[in-house]
Amino acid sequence: MQIEFKINGKEHNMNVPSTMRLIDLLREELGLTGTKEGCGEGECGSCTVLMNGKAVNSCLVFVPQIRGQEILTIEALEKDGQLDQLQESFIKNSAIQCGYCTPGMLMSAKALLMVNPHPTEDEIKTSIAGNLCRCTGYNKIVQAIQEAATQD
Repeated sequence: MQIEFKINGKEHNMNVPSTMRLIDLLREELGLTGTKEGCGEGECGSCTVLMNGKAVNSCLVFVPQIRGQEILTIEALEKDGQLDQLQESFIKNSAIQCGYCTPGMLMSAKALLMVNPHPTEDEIKTSIAGNLCRCTGYNKIVQAIQEAATQD
């Protein structure tokens, strides 16, 4: 099927199978490998991207659903060699261990901060509740998001 969409600010018009998942389009067709696949069932959050500013699990979104939509991936956070404030805060606060969950965590946090630039700790925890991390215990992740939210 022919489909038009925007990813990271770039317009695309592609012919893709209607059964293709968004994560497969991103990784295999567009070479955007920052988005990770963990479970493939929408349980872990590793594949989180933003669709029109809302966090979605790209393993659960079929390509026809993105027609006319705007998708942001982890690659969109860096601009002209400059890391996003969230990325800097994750590094500074040691909120990254193995790093597999990091793209999804960052994108979930970005979705929150886009609508609520000064969230409470509970709001942060709720926003990343769909993202699993086996390494950090979440405290440093929450701390990193809090610190990024205080930077204006």
